Amino acid sequence: MNRRDLLTTACRAAPCIRLPTGSGQQSKAANPYLGSPEQRASLKQTGDAIRAAFARGDVPAILEYHHPDVIKALSYQKYLKGIDALRLDLLTTLQSVNLEFTDNRVENTLFEGKTVEESLFTIKITPKIGGASSVFKGRSMVVYVRYAPSPTGWASIREVVQPAS
Repeated sequence: MNRRDLLTTACRAAPCIRLPTGSGQQSKAANPYLGSPEQRASLKQTGDAIRAAFARGDVPAILEYHHPDVIKALSYQKYLKGIDALRLDLLTTLQSVNLEFTDNRVENTLFEGKTVEESLFTIKITPKIGGASSVFKGRSMVVYVRYAPSPTGWASIREVVQPAS
């Protein structure tokens, strides 16, 4: 068979050959970066519990889900290092305002060693002495680690907040 006949035969057979393209070939469960259903559920419980504790103004409950070596970059000017700095900031903030997460949409989560979750969020801020509420929107990137003292086994160890505007 000459080269031309070989190429013609190969081209005719091509529609019958199923080549893996990667697109749609792998199920979500088979992708290790997406985590197991149990990991995703327990991480969701962690986020839900943190947001509920914020709505109650419950500083001890918020801190249960944070590693002692936590670092939070909440704005360009606000960099909190360690659980004691976070505790002080929470106590100061929650003495004057109520914070309620009115929206939290997880954009993506990476389960590989440490777990990284990126979310869009909206927080309603209501002054305790009266006055109009305001809204703060942004994106957060939180790094979680497995941490036995946490009620869900997850603790935030790093967080960066990007304001919407």
